[in-house]
Amino acid sequence: MHGLVLRSPNPRLIMTTLLGLVLAAACTETLDAGLIRSHGPLPVDERNPIVIVNDRALDNLQGEYAVLLANGGGPKLAGIVVNADQTWPDIDDNLAGWSELVAAARSSGLRDIPDPIRSPGAPLVRPDNGDIGATKANRSAGALFLIDASKRLSLAYRPLVIVTGAPLTDVADAYLVDPTIVDRVYVVSSLGSVTSSGGSMGSPNGNLDPWADTIVARNFRYIQVSAFSDYDQLNDLPTARLPDLPQNDFGNWIRAKQPGLYQWQPAADQVAVAAVGIPSFVTTVEQVSPSGVIDGGATDVPDLIINPKAPGWFVTGIAGSAATNRLWDLLLDPKTFKP
Repeated sequence: MHGLVLRSPNPRLIMTTLLGLVLAAACTETLDAGLIRSHGPLPVDERNPIVIVNDRALDNLQGEYAVLLANGGGPKLAGIVVNADQTWPDIDDNLAGWSELVAAARSSGLRDIPDPIRSPGAPLVRPDNGDIGATKANRSAGALFLIDASKRLSLAYRPLVIVTGAPLTDVADAYLVDPTIVDRVYVVSSLGSVTSSGGSMGSPNGNLDPWADTIVARNFRYIQVSAFSDYDQLNDLPTARLPDLPQNDFGNWIRAKQPGLYQWQPAADQVAVAAVGIPSFVTTVEQVSPSGVIDGGATDVPDLIINPKAPGWFVTGIAGSAATNRLWDLLLDPKTFKP
C-alpha cells in the first residue's frame, strides 16, 4: 500500500452523479410510457405494423384504407394475405383483385406496398374430442407468413397486428402451427354483430369458419369490431365526390370499383383497419370473453359475453365520420402520392 493516497469522497461529485442517475431513470420511464401508452381506447394504434387478411378486394375499402394510411402516418403495411371462402370461393379471382389494387397504388406513388400472398385453405374442423390442439392444420401460405412476420416485426411494446376482413382460418391455422404466435400479435377483426348480451362471432365473416373463431377468441389477444351501423361506405365514396378523386391510377381504380361496394351493407371490412390506424375512430369498447359450446357447424359460432375482467375487446361504438374525413384528407393530400 506504500505510495497510495486515499482521498475523501467528493460530496459535490456524488450528488451530481446521483442526480444524473435519477434524471436518466425518470427520462427512461417517460420514454417507456410514451412508447407503450396507446393513442386510443384500444391497446394497439397507428404505430403497430399490420398484416391484412381478406378474401375479395372489390366489395370493401380495407385495402384502400390500408395503403393510404401506410403512406400517411398510419400503420406500416407488412403484408396482404388473400384467401377464399364460401362467399368468395375463387382464390384466383380474389388474388387478381388485390394484385390490381397493389399495382394501381404503386404506379400512383404509394410506397412500401407488399405483394399479395395467395393462401387457399379449407375451414378448420373441430376434432371429435373438442381439443383445439388436436385440430388438423392447413399449414397455409398465409399462416406461415403470419408466423414469420410476427417473428421479424413484433416488438415487446409494439406487436404485429393481424387485421381481418374474412374468416379467421389463416389466423387460427397459424396458431396450430406455432402456438407462440399469440405472444407476438393482436388480432383485430371486422366480424360478427352486437347482441343484447355482448356480441356474436357470426355473420359477416365469422360464420364462415366457426371453429377458427373459437381457436382465435380463446387463445389470441382478440379485438372484434362489430359497430357496422355507425359506419356507411356510401359516405366514404358518394357518387358526387368521384370527380374529386386523384387523377392517377389509384383514383381510377377507386372510381371503377365504387358501384360494387354497397351490396354488403352495413358490413364493411375497413372498420378493422380504421380501428387500428385512426385513433379517434373507436369511441366505445367493452371487455369480453368467448362463451358457448362450439361444434364447428355452419351456424354455431361463439358468443362474446361482456365482462369487465375479461381478456378480449369488443368495439361497440365508432365515429364513422372520423374514417371518412381521414380517407379524403389522404386522397387529396399531394404528399400522399410520392413522385
